[in-house]
Amino acid sequence: MSDLSRLSFNSQTAKNWPLPELIEAAARSGLGGVGLWREPVQRTGIERVAHLVRAAGLEVTSLCRGGFFTAPDAAARRDRIDDNRRAIEEAALLGAQTLVLVCGGLPPGSRDLAGARGMVADAIAELAPFAGEHGVVLAIEPMHPMYCSDRGVISSLRQARLLAERFPAGQVGVLVDAYHVWWDPELAAELALLGPRIAGFQVCDWVTPLPTGVLTGRGMVGEGAIDLRALRREVERSGYRGLTEVEIFSTRLWERSGSEVLAEACRQYLAHVV
Repeated sequence: MSDLSRLSFNSQTAKNWPLPELIEAAARSGLGGVGLWREPVQRTGIERVAHLVRAAGLEVTSLCRGGFFTAPDAAARRDRIDDNRRAIEEAALLGAQTLVLVCGGLPPGSRDLAGARGMVADAIAELAPFAGEHGVVLAIEPMHPMYCSDRGVISSLRQARLLAERFPAGQVGVLVDAYHVWWDPELAAELALLGPRIAGFQVCDWVTPLPTGVLTGRGMVGEGAIDLRALRREVERSGYRGLTEVEIFSTRLWERSGSEVLAEACRQYLAHVV
């Protein structure tokens, strides 16, 4: 198999695979890193996962997720900021380069989109110095506009860039997820403007017709509409030198063994990304 050292495998792609087995298989396959989610890390034990990753010689390219800053009242918003502080501390302990921010949608019953975006900006402003002190970059993830109401009121690379630029680059950056940004007619220009603020690069594919469960119906790399190789080249032309992380939410993949999914992800990455 060709070089996979610039590939990272996100644990959500094989969400039922125990982390110790996933980490060992990623290292054995020659990958450069893994992306992790907080819940399985907590179930396994954060100290144990940190030890396993270091012993395997892998990078932790991302920890997911922080964010969900939008809430109907001040007490709930405070709870979420406090949880994000804990997430930053977890990322630092794991050696994660970034904490991914799924910023949150409209609070229940609200139509105040500008107000929700203001909550996101205020929360990041409070958390950014804390993240910087811990050596963790808060990676704003702009999400496809179809998620604006329930998951992410930051909907484009431009929005994410303008928000990130309010803070030092060592504190706040932007996660480029192919699934969410591939459609953007300003994609290449925005990537160039982001430059060193690109804090991570994730790939999966957009399949049509859209499945009923849009969130969990993403495609394996290479089976959909996104020109992932061209996007990877644009990201790297903008100065990104990190790993490419395969993150796929798919009920079809979750029914299969983790080792099969990892092997297919490696093949498709070599065929459609590098």
